Amino acid sequence: MPTSAFPDNVDVKGLFPDELAAVLAALDAPAYRAKQLFAGMHRRLATSFAALSELPAALREALAARCRLTALETRRRVEAPDGTAKYLFGLADGRAVESVRIPEADRVTVCLSSMVGCPFGCGFCATGQAGFARGLSAAEMVDQVYRIQADLPAGRHVTNVVYMGMGEPLANYDAVVRSIRLLNHPLGLHLGQRRITLSTVGIVPGIERLADEGLQVGLAISLHAPTQAARARLVPIAKKYPLDALMAAARRFVRRTGRKVTFEYTVAPGRNDSDADADALAALVRGLRTLVNVIPLNPTPGFTTAPGADLRAAADRFVRALRARGVEAALRQSRGAEVGGACGQLAGEA
Repeated sequence: MPTSAFPDNVDVKGLFPDELAAVLAALDAPAYRAKQLFAGMHRRLATSFAALSELPAALREALAARCRLTALETRRRVEAPDGTAKYLFGLADGRAVESVRIPEADRVTVCLSSMVGCPFGCGFCATGQAGFARGLSAAEMVDQVYRIQADLPAGRHVTNVVYMGMGEPLANYDAVVRSIRLLNHPLGLHLGQRRITLSTVGIVPGIERLADEGLQVGLAISLHAPTQAARARLVPIAKKYPLDALMAAARRFVRRTGRKVTFEYTVAPGRNDSDADADALAALVRGLRTLVNVIPLNPTPGFTTAPGADLRAAADRFVRALRARGVEAALRQSRGAEVGGACGQLAGEA
């Protein structure tokens, strides 16, 4: 096979073993090297071709001459008192994204980003307020997990991944699904699909496509209001994908996958937490296998609340109101607010 069989500068970290085999064939290398290359990047977490000691030196040099191997630069890490850490990762084009490490006794969750910025402009989200640059590649997504894994103490491992950082995963669908399959690959970290959750602001065609993908990942939908009019004020994309279509897609996802859907509901006191809101939300999710995650608002420069408002107390009251109406609801513990790493606070600032 001629060396022109694959494009120059292809990022090998985003390829599966069969795709790597084609690259290696173009370099006159045997196919079995593909599994070694894949495991070196995705299990041993090599960050350069030179570090791929599984491969002969001549092959490493040939790969370096024709290909790329994404390795994010850790520009900054800040850690909260509870061990939650926010990372600022530099990308090859000079842009940056943020990711969060959330440790617990028996797990380590990585909240990763799928875009540089976000095009959907939700008012209470710092990412949306910052505008949009581009989607991330699959390699740039998985490497957020790998850089955090490499930073963990000996004996600790990333156990869960949530696509809840910067950006809208379902608007970067192909790259996100590829990254999920890379994280799940048995030659890599082999992270279980049920330990991966994807969050969406409500991209209906993407939810429908995901339902047919054959994956067992979790789905979290950023709801934030129980009526179309109220939701459209908080989540602009609701004007394109209205609430009735969103709920129909959620019900189809549950039927097709057998998985429970989580609705994320950020409580903004005085805007979406009245008894009438609780009534409407209870009616909206009735009969659907779901959990409502109630999140205390994390104020951002573009979306503040009344001075002195007790945000956690308001969220707790709303949880009790939902439970009284028969809704399975939980108060999500807010982690990382001290370092600007809580829900809605990521902006990729240098």
